[in-house]
Amino acid sequence: MKNINIKAYLPFLFAIVLALGVLLGLNLNFDRTSQMPSEKKFFSIGFDRYDKINDIINYIDEAYVDSINRQELTDEAIVNLLRNLDPHSSYIPASAFRELNDPLMGSFEGIGIEFNMMTDTVIVINPIPGGPSESIGIRAGDRIIKVEDETIAGVNIDTQDVVRKLKGPKGTEVTVFVMRRGVDDLLEFTITRDKIPSFSLDIAYMIDDKTGYVKLGQFSATTHQEFRMALERLNRQGLEQMILDLRGNGGGFLEAAIQLADEFLQPESLIVYTDGRKRPKTVATARRNGGFETQPLVVLIDEWSASASEIIAGAVQDHDRGVVIGRRSFGKGLVQEQVQLGDGSALRLTVARYYTPSGRSIQKPYDNGSEEYYADFMQRYLEGELEHPDSIRYDDSLRFETASGRTVYGGGGITPDIFIPLNTDERSPYFVKVANRGLIYRFAFDYADDNRDRIKAYETAENFVENFQVNSIEQSFIDFAESEGVDFNEEEYRVAENLIKAQIKAYIGRNIFGNDAFYPVMNKRDAAVARALEVLQSNTLMSYLAPAEKAEVTE
Repeated sequence: MKNINIKAYLPFLFAIVLALGVLLGLNLNFDRTSQMPSEKKFFSIGFDRYDKINDIINYIDEAYVDSINRQELTDEAIVNLLRNLDPHSSYIPASAFRELNDPLMGSFEGIGIEFNMMTDTVIVINPIPGGPSESIGIRAGDRIIKVEDETIAGVNIDTQDVVRKLKGPKGTEVTVFVMRRGVDDLLEFTITRDKIPSFSLDIAYMIDDKTGYVKLGQFSATTHQEFRMALERLNRQGLEQMILDLRGNGGGFLEAAIQLADEFLQPESLIVYTDGRKRPKTVATARRNGGFETQPLVVLIDEWSASASEIIAGAVQDHDRGVVIGRRSFGKGLVQEQVQLGDGSALRLTVARYYTPSGRSIQKPYDNGSEEYYADFMQRYLEGELEHPDSIRYDDSLRFETASGRTVYGGGGITPDIFIPLNTDERSPYFVKVANRGLIYRFAFDYADDNRDRIKAYETAENFVENFQVNSIEQSFIDFAESEGVDFNEEEYRVAENLIKAQIKAYIGRNIFGNDAFYPVMNKRDAAVARALEVLQSNTLMSYLAPAEKAEVTE
């Protein structure tokens, strides 16, 4: 047998191993942000295609007259490439990856505080319970003056820069210097960063003896678990019916929406399905007995409810499971997959559309580019849609029916069963000035900070909501606004008086008791919440689920 010259074959073997290694690496790095079951995890890079973009960047790098930053040039090329697709395909630089993904994962690593920037100073709103800042003695109202040796107070530092200085890997340390009322010198704290939970459920409480109110801010990896825990607690308090508030909820994990919808729908009920040019149709159905399948349900939505929120609203509406109240939702019916690249950056690419059980695609048009797409809210306002549902334009070719035969439409968001107009009656010029300049919040924060012990004497959020009165500090607010350049106008103030007082009280309550005080205060004068309670308490919910052509209007 002749000897085989191994050296002659080494280049070929090396090429094969290299190719397999690259393919395997891409396969392992794939991360499905959409969380859809049974989708492929393979990302093909197409070795047989000529890489014109890379050749151009190489040429610029080698021959351009001035020096360039190759990474910045590459990132900009990718951003412009995706700009020609749809508004939701996006590129995430490595530097921003964790910042954008941590909220969806339900936790982050840092020192564990809620803070706000007030007059160029970082003020601790609350140390997160059980977090490293609370355990080491950081208190609400503390001002962070320095981080390590760098002064961050009074230097116009960006909020995101503050976040980057305070966040960091679990186990690392950061030293902060704090100014505290009643203490002459700065207090020094060395904090060991840890894993900090972040919550997607803003509040869950009994709004009356039998009605639970649940507000979700986003859909994250922990949403279903948070909801289940809240449901158990509300059940112990006598829960019989529910208001699920998805207003302002821009979405998140698709799987989280599917899990939540499963709590409301009978087993085997279709929740949502997705379909794409290169992705096979994938169907998600209710798989188990949910915790709230038969009790009366109202879902609140508005023009900022998007994506996963629209999946919930669409499934509830199409199955005639509950009444949807509010204004037409955003209209985001595209599914993104996320692939993490070798340098730590990531690409979120739209790969499919999702459809409600009746077959509706609720994705609004994006043919005229991202700018017009995101300006849709202003267009709706100018056309009167936010105040009058008759301004909504329906396309009969996108007409569908719910399980009971009610007419619903696709082509741009979920249209509610009961319409609640945008509140413009109280928005006088005086209110617009004080609100847009942040004066209501600043006054409330300063008042809470100056009177922290007195407000804490209410002991619970419930006692604060029932007993705290704003009337005694009304003139103080007017004086504060004047000191900030907003002249008092009696007529304009009276138009917005109740709204201003409610917001002052709600913000004071939030600064001391958190959302447990904020939402109960604001919900007492919320038109959508009031209409939901009326429908639930009058036992008329089923009448809205019978076949009807148009939504009711509440003026």
